[in-house]
Amino acid sequence: MGQTARVSVIVWSAVGSLAAWLWLLLGQGFFWRTDVGMPPGEDQPPDGWPPVCVVVPARDEAAVLPASLPSLLAQDYPGRAEVFLVDDGSTDGTGELARVLSRQHGGLPLTVASPGEPPAGWTGKLWALRHGIGLARARGPEYLLLTDADIAHAPDSLRRLVAAARAGGFDLVSQMARLRVETWWERLVVPAFVYFFAQLYPFRRIGRRGTRTAAAAGGCVLLRTEAAERARIPEAIRQALIDDVALARAVKGSGGHIWLGLAERVVSVRPYPRLRDLWRMVSRSAYAQLRRSPLLLLGTVAGLTLVYLVPPAALAVGLAAGSAAAALAGGSAWLVMAGTYVPMLRHYRQPLWLAVLLPFTALLYLLMTVDSAVRHHRGRGAAWKGRTYARPDVLPDEG
Repeated sequence: MGQTARVSVIVWSAVGSLAAWLWLLLGQGFFWRTDVGMPPGEDQPPDGWPPVCVVVPARDEAAVLPASLPSLLAQDYPGRAEVFLVDDGSTDGTGELARVLSRQHGGLPLTVASPGEPPAGWTGKLWALRHGIGLARARGPEYLLLTDADIAHAPDSLRRLVAAARAGGFDLVSQMARLRVETWWERLVVPAFVYFFAQLYPFRRIGRRGTRTAAAAGGCVLLRTEAAERARIPEAIRQALIDDVALARAVKGSGGHIWLGLAERVVSVRPYPRLRDLWRMVSRSAYAQLRRSPLLLLGTVAGLTLVYLVPPAALAVGLAAGSAAAALAGGSAWLVMAGTYVPMLRHYRQPLWLAVLLPFTALLYLLMTVDSAVRHHRGRGAAWKGRTYARPDVLPDEG
């Protein structure tokens, strides 16, 4: 292939990438906007405050529990509320530490329980949730707050979640916790993680009735108990590694009204200081997101290459080969890409020049996804905190 033909391929690839970015900019639910937070009504107190039970699955969380559990115990909630922490086979004293923190800080009543090892067909987290939800239902709550052990809540978090759910008639209100961004790798990877998630599941579509788009953020999910029973939560999603998305699909698929937004005052206290920590977080479930399909993996690699990697390559080739068309198409696609990333960087209060590095970050995510597939085909499956899940997810819309 001559140089002219090679440049022509680059030009057309860059034009295709630019077309894809224009569609993403305008046709993918304005995924790049970050003004979707709590639904309207969060500051409107309902006629009466319904009883709520908070369920916290926890496995080896002693390092983060002192920064998260006291925030739950200190919730300023006008109605009846209590916390159930389910110790999922921890070896670091998580359960006992939770009891100590409860005695030290007071606040909402705390029950610490342990369900034992999960049986075949259950992930550890969902087995713990099943046990915690079972204990909570005995108290007759109208809502369940499902939250992770590394999530810290502002004192009015529960009150605002319940008020918003009541005002909007939502069966599920979820908030994407603000993740930690302190180290260089966290700044490079974490905002992009939320950006890519919103690109897959545009928040505006999630909150609309009649759409198929459904997702939640597992760190903060307020769920109406009646909706959980109707959707058979968690039994219907017992094998799901990406349990938050599966939960939202099950609730929406059973007729529920759901909401997902970005949180300002619900934060993750878990650090991911090194690249390998972030790599492990993404790769453990990336191939499961693709339903462990080699064809979907190939399509994802091709799509990421066209959308994220072609623009800078086309710009470089165009400048080197003197092709104005390649440089213009590649540079324009890169500019649109960076522009859509700026709102997320602002949300995370990060330098805006990081938007230029989004192709590099996308390459990292591509490699993490391929690594996830390689690990699966080598029989190692998805590993997390000493457990390996080799079986595929069963999402609620699958047979």
